[in-house]
Amino acid sequence: MAYGHTPSGYKFPSDRFGVVGGILSPVSDGYKKQGLAPAHHRVEMCKLAAEDEYNWLTVDPWEAESPSTIPTAQVLDHVDHEINEVMGGIDCDDGTKRRAKIVLLAGLDLVQTMSTPGVWEKRDLDRILGRYGLFALERRGTETEPALASLKQWRNNIHILRKMQHVTEDISSTKTRLLLKQDEVKRLDQQPNGDRSSPSLDDMLVLPLDNSNLL
Repeated sequence: MAYGHTPSGYKFPSDRFGVVGGILSPVSDGYKKQGLAPAHHRVEMCKLAAEDEYNWLTVDPWEAESPSTIPTAQVLDHVDHEINEVMGGIDCDDGTKRRAKIVLLAGLDLVQTMSTPGVWEKRDLDRILGRYGLFALERRGTETEPALASLKQWRNNIHILRKMQHVTEDISSTKTRLLLKQDEVKRLDQQPNGDRSSPSLDDMLVLPLDNSNLL
């Protein structure tokens, strides 16, 4: 188990949460988003990104292999079942097993769609935000309070990771894909000391820990 990880450029409550693992779940081809690469290519790209240095990060092809789209709530149900039922939870240092708490990590722009009527099923929001929880990264152009306006009943289970003042870039997978396609990617983030190397996935992907649950 890993504790005290802080997302690069974001304020993170490391005194309350810790990282024990991360799962990448590419969407299926049924999503039919314009410009989306075939699912098997995206799964392989995720595997390449997660191998070696990021041995705590895994890729689950379950969603990608589906011929149709799978709601996010069902993906979280699948992950919860595999980790807590099939595996029996997380291995602890004392040799015991402990139930994992699963949460979704997303950009605040996605959270804003959850406040938009008709976009998400109410029952799905109940499962995602009520049973599981959400870590949301601030996004340029997306105001926090309007994005959370219709989600007040789950507010205690939504954690906003706020950008530090030195972060000027707006990291987005959609924008990154577009820039890669246009061969315009030079760097992803600038560190406070001027280092222009890309931030580690260990610094960007986080999972929470509270007094009773591991994620």
